[in-house]
This record gives sequence, structure tokens and C-alpha cells, in this order.
Amino acid sequence: MEHRVVLVTGGSSGIGKSIGVYLTSKGFKVYGTTRRLEAHPGFTHFELLELDVRNPESIGNAISNLMAKEGRLDVLVNNAGIGITGPIEETPHAEILKAFDTNFNGPIHMFKAVLPYMRSQKKGLIINITSIAGYMGLPYRGLYSASKGALELVTEAMRMEVKGFGVNITNLAPGDFATNIASGRYHVPILEDSPYKASYGNTLQMMNEHVEKGKDPVLVAHMVHKIINTKEPYVHYKVGEFMQKFSLILKKILPDKVYEKLLMNHYKL
Repeated sequence: MEHRVVLVTGGSSGIGKSIGVYLTSKGFKVYGTTRRLEAHPGFTHFELLELDVRNPESIGNAISNLMAKEGRLDVLVNNAGIGITGPIEETPHAEILKAFDTNFNGPIHMFKAVLPYMRSQKKGLIINITSIAGYMGLPYRGLYSASKGALELVTEAMRMEVKGFGVNITNLAPGDFATNIASGRYHVPILEDSPYKASYGNTLQMMNEHVEKGKDPVLVAHMVHKIINTKEPYVHYKVGEFMQKFSLILKKILPDKVYEKLLMNHYKL
């Protein structure tokens, strides 16, 4: 049996790297992507392709390169993403557009690039790495929540559009895991004269602690492997701490204002 070919965007670090390493150990032929190949000269875990999810030309070149080597693509894991935190009122609009360009537009560019190949194969799987944060509007993380939540909804629609071609699309929403996302995200500076100074500062510290204390991202890789080996994947999957997943159940059953109060108490607002 031929090795299944998997492409993981944002595969040079964090969750993407964990997914790539784990799938490689399970016998998959994995390609990861990075915006700058020269930044990873000693990377030997699996092959990296230079690709910027914000640039359709870059994507087209990388996919053509992969297809020339392998002749097929079985699984796309849309993992590349960036964090953004801050009071929405004080967030520069250029940074908002940048976050959506990576977290939302990027996966759509990837869909458009790989679907013609998967359609011709009459099979394929796309897994979008979203976030548990995408299921709720979190204070000082609302723009990140919105970008991931939008991808969740687009996936629901696209699943129905492409199912007749033999292609499956699903979402996998992680909670907080120990990665370098905090160091690479954009966060609005805490300004001395800002009316949000105290509450935003406290919330930002709490968010950073959650990431630092997060579980090993290999757990996300295990779930990706499980989804790949599922004949009919669900629309949504979640992976994370019990309370993070339980919070989604509470959101469904509690009145909006009660749930809002719980979040405000959690973040000490």
C-alpha cells in the first residue's frame, strides 16, 4: 500500500510540527510548510515547503511542487495561524486584517488550491485547526475568536458543497497547549493611559499562563491521526482540558447573560 501524503501548513513549529512528527512516525509521507525555508536549516523531521498562506501564488507554487513529487495529496491540515490579543477599540485595523488574512483567508486560499486535485482523485480530507476560543467571544481575544469561529462556519458550508466529490472537510478545535503562539502573536501594548490597562493586563497574564501550563500538543496530533483513520469524520472535534470542552456545553445550555457572567468572573472583569 502506498504511503498517504499529508500537507501540514505552519509545520515548522508548535502544533503543526507535532502533527507532522507524529504522522511521520505512523508511516505517512508528510510535507510541512513555512514562510521562510532559510529560517530552518537544520529541520530534518520531515520535508518543508516554502509557502505563505496569505499569498495564492506562493501556495500554487508549493502545491505544484508537491504534486510533481508525489502525484497526489490525501490530507491537508490547515494549521497555520497567528494569535492576536487586545481591546478591540485599541487594536490597529491593519493588525485585524493581518490576523484574518492568515487565520481565515489563508485556509480558503488552501481550499482553492487543493480541491481540484482532490476532486480528480475522487477522495481527500481537509482538517482545519481552529480553536475552542472560536466558539465564544472571549474578552481581549475577540478578534482571534472571530477569525477561528468564521472558519468553523465556512467548513460547515463547504462540507456540503464538496461531499459529492469524495472530499471530507472537518474542524479540530484545540484548547490551550504548550506552544510558542504567545511569543509570536500580536498583542496590543498595555498603555499607561488606557481605560483597559488593569483588566487587559491581568487577562493577558492569565492567557500566557494558560499556554505555558498547557498540555503537550502531541495530543492534537493523536486526534488528527484518529480523524484521518475515520471513514466519515464528524463536522467538529475538540481536544483540550476537560473544563475547556465543558465550557462549550455550558454555553449551549445556560442563558447568555449567565454564561457571560461566568466568563467575566473567570477573567476577573
